[in-house]
Amino acid sequence: MNPYYEYEHRVTFAETNVVGNVYFTAHLTWQGACRELFLADRAPGVLQRLREDLALVTVSCSCDYVTELHALDRISVRMSLAGIEDNRITMAFGYYRTGAGPALLAARGRQTIACMTRTPDGLHPTEVPEEFAEALRPYASQ
Repeated sequence: MNPYYEYEHRVTFAETNVVGNVYFTAHLTWQGACRELFLADRAPGVLQRLREDLALVTVSCSCDYVTELHALDRISVRMSLAGIEDNRITMAFGYYRTGAGPALLAARGRQTIACMTRTPDGLHPTEVPEEFAEALRPYASQ
Protein backbone atom coordinates (compact mmCIF):
# COMPACT_ATOMS: atom_id res chain seq x y z
CA MET A 1 0.00 0.00 0.00
CA ASN A 2 1.16 3.55 -0.75
CA PRO A 3 1.98 5.75 2.25
CA TYR A 4 -0.55 8.25 0.87
CA TYR A 5 -4.14 8.44 -0.30
CA GLU A 6 -4.24 9.46 -3.95
CA TYR A 7 -6.74 11.65 -5.79
CA GLU A 8 -6.15 11.83 -9.55
CA HIS A 9 -7.35 14.91 -11.39
CA ARG A 10 -7.22 16.34 -14.89
CA VAL A 11 -6.90 20.12 -14.95
CA THR A 12 -9.67 21.94 -16.80
CA PHE A 13 -9.51 25.30 -18.56
CA ALA A 14 -11.85 26.65 -15.88
CA GLU A 15 -9.05 26.13 -13.34
CA THR A 16 -6.58 28.33 -15.25
CA ASN A 17 -6.10 32.07 -15.34
CA VAL A 18 -5.73 34.45 -18.28
CA VAL A 19 -2.02 33.59 -18.53
CA GLY A 20 -2.88 29.91 -18.99
CA ASN A 21 -1.50 28.38 -15.81
CA VAL A 22 -3.52 26.94 -12.93
CA TYR A 23 -4.96 29.62 -10.69
CA PHE A 24 -3.42 29.28 -7.22
CA THR A 25 -6.69 28.64 -5.38
CA ALA A 26 -7.36 25.47 -7.41
CA HIS A 27 -4.73 23.66 -5.32
CA LEU A 28 -6.75 24.36 -2.17
CA THR A 29 -9.92 23.13 -3.88
CA TRP A 30 -8.09 19.89 -4.73
CA GLN A 31 -7.07 19.50 -1.07
CA GLY A 32 -10.74 19.60 -0.12
CA ALA A 33 -11.71 17.14 -2.86
CA CYS A 34 -8.97 14.74 -1.80
CA ARG A 35 -10.06 14.91 1.84
CA GLU A 36 -13.74 14.38 0.97
CA LEU A 37 -13.04 11.44 -1.35
CA PHE A 38 -10.85 9.91 1.36
CA LEU A 39 -13.81 10.02 3.73
CA ALA A 40 -16.12 8.48 1.12
CA ASP A 41 -13.63 5.69 0.39
CA ARG A 42 -12.14 4.99 3.80
CA ALA A 43 -14.43 6.39 6.53
CA PRO A 44 -18.03 6.59 5.26
CA GLY A 45 -19.41 6.59 8.80
CA VAL A 46 -17.81 10.00 9.29
CA LEU A 47 -19.84 11.31 6.34
CA GLN A 48 -23.00 10.13 8.10
CA ARG A 49 -21.90 11.92 11.28
CA LEU A 50 -21.43 15.11 9.24
CA ARG A 51 -25.17 14.94 8.44
CA GLU A 52 -25.90 14.63 12.15
CA ASP A 53 -23.75 16.45 14.72
CA LEU A 54 -20.12 16.39 13.53
CA ALA A 55 -18.40 19.36 11.90
CA LEU A 56 -14.91 19.28 10.39
CA VAL A 57 -13.68 22.86 10.60
CA THR A 58 -10.66 23.88 8.54
CA VAL A 59 -8.36 25.72 10.93
CA SER A 60 -5.51 26.34 8.49
CA CYS A 61 -4.41 25.43 5.00
CA SER A 62 -1.39 26.30 2.93
CA CYS A 63 0.28 25.55 -0.35
CA ASP A 64 3.85 26.09 -1.53
CA TYR A 65 4.15 26.16 -5.31
CA VAL A 66 7.14 24.54 -7.00
CA THR A 67 6.23 24.61 -10.70
CA GLU A 68 3.31 25.69 -12.86
CA LEU A 69 0.49 23.43 -13.92
CA HIS A 70 -1.58 23.99 -17.06
CA ALA A 71 -4.92 23.01 -18.56
CA LEU A 72 -5.25 19.29 -19.31
CA ASP A 73 -2.27 18.33 -17.14
CA ARG A 74 -2.86 15.13 -15.22
CA ILE A 75 -2.09 15.49 -11.55
CA SER A 76 -1.95 13.25 -8.54
CA VAL A 77 -2.84 14.83 -5.21
CA ARG A 78 -1.29 12.65 -2.51
CA MET A 79 -2.51 13.06 1.05
CA SER A 80 -0.74 11.72 4.11
CA LEU A 81 -1.30 12.10 7.83
CA ALA A 82 1.08 14.63 9.36
CA GLY A 83 -0.38 14.30 12.86
CA ILE A 84 -3.33 14.01 15.20
CA GLU A 85 -3.37 16.11 18.36
CA ASP A 86 -6.40 16.42 20.63
CA ASN A 87 -9.32 17.19 18.30
CA ARG A 88 -7.12 18.29 15.37
CA ILE A 89 -5.87 16.42 12.33
CA THR A 90 -3.08 17.76 10.12
CA MET A 91 -2.73 16.37 6.62
CA ALA A 92 0.14 16.90 4.20
CA PHE A 93 -0.45 17.07 0.45
CA GLY A 94 1.89 16.57 -2.47
CA TYR A 95 0.80 17.64 -5.95
CA TYR A 96 2.50 15.75 -8.77
CA ARG A 97 2.24 16.19 -12.52
CA THR A 98 1.89 12.71 -13.94
CA GLY A 99 1.87 11.25 -17.42
CA ALA A 100 4.93 10.67 -19.55
CA GLY A 101 8.00 10.01 -17.42
CA PRO A 102 8.33 10.14 -13.64
CA ALA A 103 5.90 12.16 -11.54
CA LEU A 104 7.08 15.77 -11.06
CA LEU A 105 6.45 17.58 -7.77
CA ALA A 106 4.45 20.73 -8.56
CA ALA A 107 3.40 21.87 -5.06
CA ARG A 108 3.21 20.92 -1.37
CA GLY A 109 0.40 21.75 1.00
CA ARG A 110 -0.89 21.27 4.53
CA GLN A 111 -4.30 21.44 6.09
CA THR A 112 -5.40 21.25 9.70
CA ILE A 113 -8.98 20.50 10.62
CA ALA A 114 -10.68 20.54 14.01
CA CYS A 115 -13.36 18.00 14.93
CA MET A 116 -16.33 19.77 16.47
CA THR A 117 -19.81 18.81 17.64
CA ARG A 118 -22.80 20.96 16.71
CA THR A 119 -25.03 21.74 19.69
CA PRO A 120 -27.80 24.28 20.26
CA ASP A 121 -25.12 26.41 21.96
CA GLY A 122 -22.78 26.31 18.94
CA LEU A 123 -19.71 24.28 18.04
CA HIS A 124 -17.71 22.47 20.71
CA PRO A 125 -14.44 20.51 20.37
CA THR A 126 -14.88 16.75 20.20
CA GLU A 127 -12.57 13.76 19.85
CA VAL A 128 -11.43 12.66 16.41
CA PRO A 129 -13.90 9.93 15.40
CA GLU A 130 -12.20 6.54 15.81
CA GLU A 131 -13.17 5.48 12.28
CA PHE A 132 -11.42 8.58 10.89
CA ALA A 133 -8.28 8.06 13.00
CA GLU A 134 -8.09 4.37 12.07
CA ALA A 135 -8.52 5.15 8.37
CA LEU A 136 -5.71 7.73 8.51
CA ARG A 137 -3.14 5.64 10.43
CA PRO A 138 -1.82 3.70 7.40
CA TYR A 139 -1.02 7.05 5.77
CA ALA A 140 1.05 8.48 8.64
CA SER A 141 4.15 10.34 7.47
CA GLN A 142 7.37 8.56 8.33
